[in-house]
Amino acid sequence: MTERSIFLVAGEISGDTHGAALMHALEAKGGWHFSGLGGPEMNQISGEVEDWLGEAAVLGLWEVLKKYSYFSRKMDETAESIGSQKPDGIVFIDYPGFNLRLAKRLRDSGYSGKLIYYISPQVWAWKKGRIKTMAALLDVMICIFPFEKELYEQSGLPTIFSGHPLVDSMEAVRDLSITRDDSLIALLPGSREREIATLFPPMLKAAKLLLVDHPSLRFATTGATAILTGKLREMTAEAGLTDQVRVGEASSYEIMQAAGVGVVASGTATLEAACLGLPYCLTYKVAWLTAVAARRVMSVDYLGIVNVLADREVVRELLQQEATGEGIHRELGRLLSDSEARHALQVELSEVVAMLGAGGADEGAANAVQSAFEPES
Repeated sequence: MTERSIFLVAGEISGDTHGAALMHALEAKGGWHFSGLGGPEMNQISGEVEDWLGEAAVLGLWEVLKKYSYFSRKMDETAESIGSQKPDGIVFIDYPGFNLRLAKRLRDSGYSGKLIYYISPQVWAWKKGRIKTMAALLDVMICIFPFEKELYEQSGLPTIFSGHPLVDSMEAVRDLSITRDDSLIALLPGSREREIATLFPPMLKAAKLLLVDHPSLRFATTGATAILTGKLREMTAEAGLTDQVRVGEASSYEIMQAAGVGVVASGTATLEAACLGLPYCLTYKVAWLTAVAARRVMSVDYLGIVNVLADREVVRELLQQEATGEGIHRELGRLLSDSEARHALQVELSEVVAMLGAGGADEGAANAVQSAFEPES
């Protein structure tokens, strides 16, 4: 069997997770050599995949602008590395700000290998005009949401719906021995330091307000890393809530399954919470410049992917000026006091999750990558 080489590019924690799963699925088929940019999980599979998440995982226009020189240098280095390695193909994993620019640069420089995109960038939410550009650059789009396939194929870009990887990964972490506790509240402020700094203080304020009416409530949180968990512990102590908020005693998945209700930062965690049946509200806040730019380009009515899939507000979104302790307190208080509302939300969440496929997304994506290199019949 002829070995094929692919260069993968992921720039976020979730992309590292999806990239590693794809690499494992391809490894099982045999005949693949990996290099590229990713995170610790991808690096563990292949030492030729550089872990750059410490620098790469930033969010928001202002945050990216502050690191413009770094990303410019990294773009040059990556293009040069691909030029010298001459891999058979590139697999871009989400991270559109960097990856779409890299795809254009490679095509402009004459790179003739396969350009494959896995985990479609959410251009349907931000910049639909990019779809035609992507169709001209890419060979294959592998999407994880069902509505994306038709959207991309209308532009002439071959597109495969692989199913969503979370269907499998959440089934793997589901623990039927965990009993949901209506007096336990999940506080999940995100996986980035900036998100924690911005979103955890209003979550803690909401906890204080809830404790006034419900003194027996308990809260749970954890960080994506030991450093971030330590930061959450410090902030909890500063708020005087050490006795009421459990920090780092359980994983986020355990918390999602044990808590009666929760508040979750916008991102992958909101879909994880839906898969695990947590009744929750969504919150997010970015720098004012990023928010202004987002309002000008957003072409969907919702930020949360659950709401986008349902095309209505299944999960309450508390964004920007509504991302306050008072706002979170009101919504969590409503869910706490209304068991019928909690149950109805869980039913709606399960209906949305069913849209993501029956499982096997990693295998489906690996098959799509492999088929991209097979001669057309």
